[in-house]
Amino acid sequence: MRIFTGAPPPPPEGADHIVIQEDVRATGDYIDINAVDDAAHIRPAGADFKTGAQITPPRRLTPADVALAAAMNAPRLSVYRRPEVAIIATGDELVSPGEDPRPDQIIASNTYGLAAMAEAEGAVVRLLPIARDTRASLSATFEMARGADLIVTVGGASVGDHDLVGAVAAQMGLERSFYKIAMRPGKPLMAGRMGDAVLLGLPGNPVSAMVCGHLFMVPQLRAFQGLPGQARRTHKARLDRDLPENGPRAHYMRASLAQDPDHPYPAIIPFTQQDSALLTIFAEAGALLIRHPHDGPRKAGELVDYLRLCAMNDTQG
Repeated sequence: MRIFTGAPPPPPEGADHIVIQEDVRATGDYIDINAVDDAAHIRPAGADFKTGAQITPPRRLTPADVALAAAMNAPRLSVYRRPEVAIIATGDELVSPGEDPRPDQIIASNTYGLAAMAEAEGAVVRLLPIARDTRASLSATFEMARGADLIVTVGGASVGDHDLVGAVAAQMGLERSFYKIAMRPGKPLMAGRMGDAVLLGLPGNPVSAMVCGHLFMVPQLRAFQGLPGQARRTHKARLDRDLPENGPRAHYMRASLAQDPDHPYPAIIPFTQQDSALLTIFAEAGALLIRHPHDGPRKAGELVDYLRLCAMNDTQG
Protein backbone atom coordinates (compact mmCIF):
# COMPACT_ATOMS: atom_id res chain seq x y z
CA MET A 1 0.00 0.00 0.00
CA ARG A 2 1.36 3.40 -0.87
CA ILE A 3 1.57 5.86 2.03
CA PHE A 4 2.76 9.44 2.42
CA THR A 5 4.71 11.00 5.25
CA GLY A 6 2.58 11.72 8.33
CA ALA A 7 -0.27 9.31 7.54
CA PRO A 8 -1.26 6.45 9.86
CA PRO A 9 -0.09 2.98 8.69
CA PRO A 10 -2.61 1.57 6.17
CA PRO A 11 -4.29 -1.80 6.27
CA PRO A 12 -3.67 -4.70 6.36
CA GLU A 13 -3.62 -4.62 10.16
CA GLY A 14 -0.25 -5.54 11.51
CA ALA A 15 1.77 -3.78 8.83
CA ASP A 16 5.03 -3.06 10.62
CA HIS A 17 7.46 -1.72 8.04
CA ILE A 18 7.61 1.02 5.44
CA VAL A 19 10.06 1.11 2.56
CA ILE A 20 11.00 4.68 1.76
CA GLN A 21 10.25 5.94 -1.73
CA GLU A 22 13.93 6.50 -2.48
CA ASP A 23 14.47 2.69 -2.23
CA VAL A 24 11.64 1.78 -4.63
CA ARG A 25 11.32 1.89 -8.41
CA ALA A 26 7.68 1.90 -9.65
CA THR A 27 6.63 0.32 -12.97
CA GLY A 28 2.87 0.51 -13.57
CA ASP A 29 1.16 -1.37 -10.75
CA TYR A 30 4.39 -3.05 -9.68
CA ILE A 31 7.37 -1.91 -7.64
CA ASP A 32 10.93 -3.11 -7.41
CA ILE A 33 12.33 -2.80 -3.88
CA ASN A 34 15.99 -1.93 -4.12
CA ALA A 35 16.81 -2.03 -0.40
CA VAL A 36 15.15 -2.60 2.94
CA ASP A 37 16.82 -0.88 5.89
CA ASP A 38 16.47 -1.79 9.55
CA ALA A 39 14.32 1.23 10.41
CA ALA A 40 10.57 0.57 10.45
CA HIS A 41 9.85 4.24 9.52
CA ILE A 42 6.79 4.06 11.79
CA ARG A 43 6.70 6.33 14.81
CA PRO A 44 4.73 4.78 17.69
CA ALA A 45 2.04 6.83 19.43
CA GLY A 46 3.35 8.49 22.57
CA ALA A 47 7.00 8.26 21.57
CA ASP A 48 7.49 12.02 22.02
CA PHE A 49 5.21 12.67 25.01
CA LYS A 50 2.28 10.97 26.69
CA THR A 51 -0.97 12.17 28.23
CA GLY A 52 -0.20 14.15 31.36
CA ALA A 53 3.31 15.15 30.31
CA GLN A 54 4.38 18.61 31.50
CA ILE A 55 6.83 21.38 30.64
CA THR A 56 8.29 21.65 34.12
CA PRO A 57 8.31 25.12 35.74
CA PRO A 58 9.95 27.33 36.73
CA ARG A 59 11.75 28.00 33.49
CA ARG A 60 12.25 30.66 30.88
CA LEU A 61 10.35 29.51 27.81
CA THR A 62 12.56 28.86 24.80
CA PRO A 63 11.35 28.65 21.18
CA ALA A 64 11.55 24.85 21.53
CA ASP A 65 9.33 25.01 24.64
CA VAL A 66 6.73 27.03 22.74
CA ALA A 67 6.76 24.51 19.88
CA LEU A 68 6.37 21.64 22.35
CA ALA A 69 3.45 23.36 24.09
CA ALA A 70 1.72 23.79 20.74
CA ALA A 71 2.32 20.12 19.90
CA MET A 72 0.76 19.22 23.25
CA ASN A 73 -2.33 21.18 22.18
CA ALA A 74 -1.85 23.67 25.02
CA PRO A 75 -3.04 26.94 23.42
CA ARG A 76 -2.64 29.00 26.61
CA LEU A 77 0.19 28.99 29.14
CA SER A 78 0.33 30.66 32.56
CA VAL A 79 3.39 32.91 32.66
CA TYR A 80 4.80 35.83 34.61
CA ARG A 81 4.65 39.20 32.92
CA ARG A 82 7.86 40.99 32.04
CA PRO A 83 9.03 43.19 34.93
CA GLU A 84 9.22 46.91 34.17
CA VAL A 85 12.50 48.58 35.09
CA ALA A 86 13.11 52.35 35.28
CA ILE A 87 16.80 53.30 35.12
CA ILE A 88 18.00 56.73 36.29
CA ALA A 89 21.48 58.16 35.79
CA THR A 90 22.40 60.93 38.23
CA GLY A 91 24.99 63.69 38.08
CA ASP A 92 25.62 67.20 36.77
CA GLU A 93 28.69 65.89 34.94
CA LEU A 94 26.76 63.51 32.67
CA VAL A 95 25.64 63.97 29.07
CA SER A 96 23.91 61.47 26.80
CA PRO A 97 25.68 59.56 24.02
CA GLY A 98 25.80 61.64 20.86
CA GLU A 99 26.28 64.92 22.71
CA ASP A 100 29.54 66.87 22.75
CA PRO A 101 30.83 66.78 26.36
CA ARG A 102 32.71 69.70 27.85
CA PRO A 103 36.07 69.03 29.54
CA ASP A 104 34.27 68.68 32.88
CA GLN A 105 31.63 66.23 31.54
CA ILE A 106 31.50 62.53 30.68
CA ILE A 107 29.13 60.31 28.73
CA ALA A 108 26.42 58.51 30.72
CA SER A 109 27.33 54.93 29.78
CA ASN A 110 26.21 52.87 32.76
CA THR A 111 22.49 53.10 32.16
CA TYR A 112 22.78 51.77 28.61
CA GLY A 113 24.78 48.73 29.71
CA LEU A 114 22.34 48.06 32.54
CA ALA A 115 19.39 48.44 30.17
CA ALA A 116 20.88 45.85 27.82
CA MET A 117 21.49 43.54 30.79
CA ALA A 118 17.91 43.93 32.03
CA GLU A 119 16.40 43.42 28.57
CA ALA A 120 18.46 40.24 28.15
CA GLU A 121 16.80 39.02 31.35
CA GLY A 122 13.32 39.67 29.93
CA ALA A 123 12.59 43.09 31.44
CA VAL A 124 10.89 46.04 29.79
CA VAL A 125 13.20 49.03 30.34
CA ARG A 126 12.47 52.73 30.62
CA LEU A 127 15.59 54.89 30.37
CA LEU A 128 14.65 58.10 32.17
CA PRO A 129 16.28 61.52 31.69
CA ILE A 130 19.51 62.20 33.57
CA ALA A 131 18.72 63.49 37.07
CA ARG A 132 20.82 66.49 38.05
CA ASP A 133 22.39 66.99 41.48
CA THR A 134 19.44 68.82 42.98
CA ARG A 135 16.59 67.59 45.11
CA ALA A 136 14.07 69.03 42.67
CA SER A 137 15.56 67.22 39.68
CA LEU A 138 15.83 63.90 41.50
CA SER A 139 12.28 64.19 42.85
CA ALA A 140 10.90 64.92 39.39
CA THR A 141 12.75 61.96 37.88
CA PHE A 142 11.57 59.63 40.63
CA GLU A 143 8.01 60.74 39.85
CA MET A 144 8.59 59.68 36.23
CA ALA A 145 9.57 56.22 37.49
CA ARG A 146 6.16 55.55 39.03
CA GLY A 147 4.62 52.28 37.86
CA ALA A 148 7.93 50.47 37.54
CA ASP A 149 8.55 47.23 39.42
CA LEU A 150 12.23 48.03 39.87
CA ILE A 151 13.85 51.48 40.00
CA VAL A 152 17.61 51.44 39.39
CA THR A 153 19.60 54.58 40.13
CA VAL A 154 23.23 54.96 39.07
CA GLY A 155 25.47 57.26 41.09
CA GLY A 156 24.59 59.67 43.86
CA ALA A 157 24.47 56.97 46.54
CA SER A 158 27.77 57.68 48.28
CA VAL A 159 28.54 60.27 50.99
CA GLY A 160 29.47 63.41 49.01
CA ASP A 161 27.61 66.71 49.19
CA HIS A 162 25.97 65.97 45.84
CA ASP A 163 25.05 62.35 46.65
CA LEU A 164 21.36 63.00 47.22
CA VAL A 165 19.68 59.79 46.04
CA GLY A 166 19.24 58.28 49.51
CA ALA A 167 17.94 61.49 51.08
CA VAL A 168 15.47 62.29 48.30
CA ALA A 169 14.27 58.68 48.11
CA ALA A 170 13.71 58.69 51.87
CA GLN A 171 11.58 61.83 51.58
CA MET A 172 9.51 59.99 48.96
CA GLY A 173 8.87 56.99 51.20
CA LEU A 174 11.90 54.73 50.76
CA GLU A 175 12.05 51.90 53.30
CA ARG A 176 15.75 51.17 53.11
CA SER A 177 16.83 47.56 53.59
CA PHE A 178 20.58 48.11 53.58
CA TYR A 179 23.28 50.56 52.54
CA LYS A 180 26.91 49.71 51.68
CA ILE A 181 28.26 46.23 51.12
CA ALA A 182 31.64 44.67 51.81
CA MET A 183 32.71 44.14 48.22
CA ARG A 184 34.80 45.73 45.51
CA PRO A 185 33.98 47.14 43.13
CA GLY A 186 30.64 48.41 44.39
CA LYS A 187 30.74 49.36 48.08
CA PRO A 188 28.15 52.24 48.03
CA LEU A 189 25.12 50.13 47.10
CA MET A 190 21.64 50.75 48.50
CA ALA A 191 18.42 48.77 48.33
CA GLY A 192 14.91 49.01 49.71
CA ARG A 193 11.23 49.41 48.89
CA MET A 194 9.80 52.63 47.54
CA GLY A 195 6.04 52.49 47.27
CA ASP A 196 5.12 49.53 45.06
CA ALA A 197 8.63 49.30 43.59
CA VAL A 198 11.98 47.91 44.65
CA LEU A 199 14.75 50.51 44.62
CA LEU A 200 18.30 49.48 43.78
CA GLY A 201 20.85 52.28 44.11
CA LEU A 202 24.07 51.40 42.26
CA PRO A 203 27.44 53.15 42.47
CA GLY A 204 28.42 55.52 39.69
CA ASN A 205 31.75 54.04 38.58
CA PRO A 206 31.06 52.20 35.32
CA VAL A 207 32.48 48.80 36.27
CA SER A 208 31.03 49.01 39.78
CA ALA A 209 27.57 49.60 38.33
CA MET A 210 27.86 46.73 35.86
CA VAL A 211 29.26 44.25 38.39
CA CYS A 212 26.50 45.15 40.87
CA GLY A 213 24.00 44.76 38.04
CA HIS A 214 25.14 41.17 37.55
CA LEU A 215 25.17 40.39 41.26
CA PHE A 216 22.01 42.18 42.44
CA MET A 217 19.80 43.32 39.56
CA VAL A 218 19.84 40.08 37.57
CA PRO A 219 18.73 37.84 40.49
CA GLN A 220 15.97 40.35 41.28
CA LEU A 221 14.67 40.27 37.72
CA ARG A 222 14.72 36.48 37.70
CA ALA A 223 12.77 36.37 40.96
CA PHE A 224 10.19 38.78 39.49
CA GLN A 225 9.65 36.25 36.70
CA GLY A 226 9.25 33.22 38.95
CA LEU A 227 12.74 31.92 38.24
CA PRO A 228 15.14 30.92 41.02
CA GLY A 229 16.15 34.22 42.64
CA GLN A 230 19.24 32.99 44.45
CA ALA A 231 22.72 34.37 43.86
CA ARG A 232 24.41 33.69 40.54
CA ARG A 233 25.83 30.18 40.21
CA THR A 234 29.60 29.98 40.58
CA HIS A 235 32.02 27.80 38.63
CA LYS A 236 35.55 26.51 39.23
CA ALA A 237 38.72 27.41 37.34
CA ARG A 238 42.50 27.10 37.76
CA LEU A 239 44.48 30.21 38.61
CA ASP A 240 47.14 30.93 36.02
CA ARG A 241 49.21 33.09 38.39
CA ASP A 242 49.86 33.74 42.08
CA LEU A 243 47.61 36.21 43.89
CA PRO A 244 48.33 38.02 47.17
CA GLU A 245 46.09 37.88 50.25
CA ASN A 246 42.73 39.59 49.86
CA GLY A 247 41.45 42.30 52.20
CA PRO A 248 38.23 42.52 54.26
CA ARG A 249 35.94 43.01 51.24
CA ALA A 250 34.98 40.42 48.64
CA HIS A 251 36.76 41.26 45.39
CA TYR A 252 35.20 40.48 42.01
CA MET A 253 38.17 40.63 39.66
CA ARG A 254 37.73 40.93 35.92
CA ALA A 255 39.36 37.95 34.25
CA SER A 256 39.56 35.97 31.02
CA LEU A 257 39.17 32.21 30.60
CA ALA A 258 41.30 29.80 28.57
CA GLN A 259 40.20 26.24 27.87
CA ASP A 260 42.77 23.43 28.02
CA PRO A 261 41.81 19.98 26.67
CA ASP A 262 44.25 18.39 29.12
CA HIS A 263 42.47 19.81 32.18
CA PRO A 264 38.86 19.47 33.38
CA TYR A 265 38.84 23.11 34.53
CA PRO A 266 39.63 26.18 32.42
CA ALA A 267 42.46 28.51 33.35
CA ILE A 268 41.40 31.90 34.69
CA ILE A 269 43.62 34.91 34.07
CA PRO A 270 42.84 38.03 36.14
CA PHE A 271 43.61 41.32 34.42
CA THR A 272 46.45 43.34 35.91
CA GLN A 273 44.34 46.51 35.90
CA GLN A 274 41.24 46.33 38.11
CA ASP A 275 40.30 50.03 38.25
CA SER A 276 36.50 50.40 38.47
CA ALA A 277 36.52 53.06 35.74
CA LEU A 278 37.96 50.79 33.01
CA LEU A 279 35.10 49.59 30.82
CA THR A 280 37.52 48.37 28.14
CA ILE A 281 38.78 45.67 30.46
CA PHE A 282 35.27 44.78 31.58
CA ALA A 283 34.23 44.42 27.93
CA GLU A 284 37.09 41.97 27.35
CA ALA A 285 36.42 39.95 30.50
CA GLY A 286 34.55 36.66 30.29
CA ALA A 287 34.44 36.08 34.04
CA LEU A 288 34.57 37.62 37.48
CA LEU A 289 37.12 35.86 39.68
CA ILE A 290 35.78 35.84 43.26
CA ARG A 291 38.16 36.60 46.10
CA HIS A 292 36.35 36.06 49.38
CA PRO A 293 36.96 38.40 52.35
CA HIS A 294 40.31 37.75 54.05
CA ASP A 295 41.10 35.03 51.50
CA GLY A 296 44.74 34.02 51.92
CA PRO A 297 47.43 34.06 49.22
CA ARG A 298 46.66 31.88 46.23
CA LYS A 299 49.11 29.94 44.10
CA ALA A 300 48.95 29.31 40.36
CA GLY A 301 47.08 26.07 39.71
CA GLU A 302 44.71 26.38 42.67
CA LEU A 303 40.99 26.11 42.04
CA VAL A 304 39.01 29.31 42.59
CA ASP A 305 35.38 30.39 42.17
CA TYR A 306 34.23 32.59 39.31
CA LEU A 307 31.04 33.94 37.73
CA ARG A 308 30.44 33.82 34.01
CA LEU A 309 29.77 37.13 32.31
CA CYS A 310 28.66 35.73 28.94
CA ALA A 311 25.69 33.58 29.99
CA MET A 312 22.94 36.01 30.99
CA ASN A 313 20.34 33.93 29.15
CA ASP A 314 21.22 30.87 31.19
CA THR A 315 18.43 30.57 33.79
CA GLN A 316 20.99 29.28 36.27
CA GLY A 317 23.49 32.09 35.56
